[in-house]
Amino acid sequence: MNKLVTLSVKGLVAVLPLTLTLYFVYWFMEGTESLLQPFVPNHLYFPGLGILLACGIILLAGLLMNLYFVNGLVAFFNRQIEKIPLIKSIYGAINDIMTVFSIKDKDTSKTVVSIEIQPNMHLIGFITGEKTGQQLFNDEDKIGVYIPFSYQIGGYTLYVKRSQVTALNISAEAAMRIALTGGVKATK
Repeated sequence: MNKLVTLSVKGLVAVLPLTLTLYFVYWFMEGTESLLQPFVPNHLYFPGLGILLACGIILLAGLLMNLYFVNGLVAFFNRQIEKIPLIKSIYGAINDIMTVFSIKDKDTSKTVVSIEIQPNMHLIGFITGEKTGQQLFNDEDKIGVYIPFSYQIGGYTLYVKRSQVTALNISAEAAMRIALTGGVKATK
């Protein structure tokens, strides 16, 4: 009986990540398709057009963000959203998460760090607030380091002395994977 349970758990561990990933991709594609289908005339519609339109809209938004006027317009709307009590919390959290996940790998050498919190005890984090640390703690040489929680999206920011921080030679993606999974899987 124990062997059956062990085999079942091994099978679940093998199948679940792939199944959930495929389901998420399917859910996203289906949602995008059903959201954009009403805006396309029936004689022009074909399966997959909604996904192509969504990709095109995202690409167009990225291109438009290079224009000064559009950046100003987006900044204006961001300021307006920041004035709405409940919405600003949700919007701010999503915006912060996108900022953390969009850390560029070219900046990894100074972004992914280890903080020594006690002798021989370290946390993995991401430098997010060098200037903020200097502003908050005037003459002290402190920097902001975001420490993500394991197995959930969330975390906290520590302001620590620069001497407690050691740069790690790994990609931001690998560091995030280690932090979010509690280090269960080694980096490749």
